[in-house]
Amino acid sequence: MSQESGPRIVVYYQTQIHPDGSVCSILPLITKSITCVTHVNVAAIHLNDPPGNITLNDHHPSHPRYFTLWAELRALQASAVKVLGMLGGAAKGSFARLDLDEETFELYYVPLRDMIRERALDGLDLDVEENMTLNGIIRLIDRLRTDFGKQFLITLAPVAAALMSGNPKHNLSGFCYEALEVMRSSEIAWYNTQFYCGWGDLSSTAGYDAIIARGFPTNKIVVGMVTNPANGSGWISPWELQKLLIALQLRYPKFGGVMGWEYFNSLPGGTQRPWEWATLMTSCLKINPSTSSVDYTSESSLYKPSTQHANDDSNTENKG
Repeated sequence: MSQESGPRIVVYYQTQIHPDGSVCSILPLITKSITCVTHVNVAAIHLNDPPGNITLNDHHPSHPRYFTLWAELRALQASAVKVLGMLGGAAKGSFARLDLDEETFELYYVPLRDMIRERALDGLDLDVEENMTLNGIIRLIDRLRTDFGKQFLITLAPVAAALMSGNPKHNLSGFCYEALEVMRSSEIAWYNTQFYCGWGDLSSTAGYDAIIARGFPTNKIVVGMVTNPANGSGWISPWELQKLLIALQLRYPKFGGVMGWEYFNSLPGGTQRPWEWATLMTSCLKINPSTSSVDYTSESSLYKPSTQHANDDSNTENKG
């Protein structure tokens, strides 16, 4: 699978430490031979007051609790998995601070730039869930491109409704994504589109169809889903999900792929086997439904989840 053109398998990795203090290892994504994850987005980076107070979730990125995290992410990169940082999310403030005058922008941006360099990240996912101007997001994108070059991946994570409609009430980001795509299409690798928490619906292809009808390229629209109902509303079963993805691949040969929020408790494996979601996605996206003899209308023909998984209780920051 091409990592840059799709179909991609993108995993968000925010809960890196379990409540008991143990590390939620990301390494199974490369040690399980039937799992073909292409991108991991480590979340969430926040730019706090005063300038220079940058955190990964609640701690500085260099905090000892993250030593194992960074080592494992380097191992993923050595196995050709691209590792991106995720900026923003449900905790507001980062993008508002980057949307101020030039001098203030520099004060907040430079520590972010330095962190990206220090951790050798392959890209940055911009999850803008607060009001930001179109000029502000363009300035940020342009600066990232100038500082990191053409190979650096810049992605965004809009709610699905923001790509279906121009109504500001359907958009958490403030700026118009349609205008952004027109003005900076060549700089944006793809959109990790949130079809959950009331902002989209994966019971059919209708939402994806509506986005494509507005002119967004199919290879840039990655279908985002919650991997566990505990992570937000809109979860659908593996059987329903497989049917949806097969339908999308048949309709859109350049389908952009899938993303899951988030890794640590992904079903069907749960907290004991969270990589099984990626295994399921690998199975779905490697199937050629136009030539296979499998009956995709039959539940018995599709992936059967493991019955051995744990309860999925954890305190997480909801992305949607």
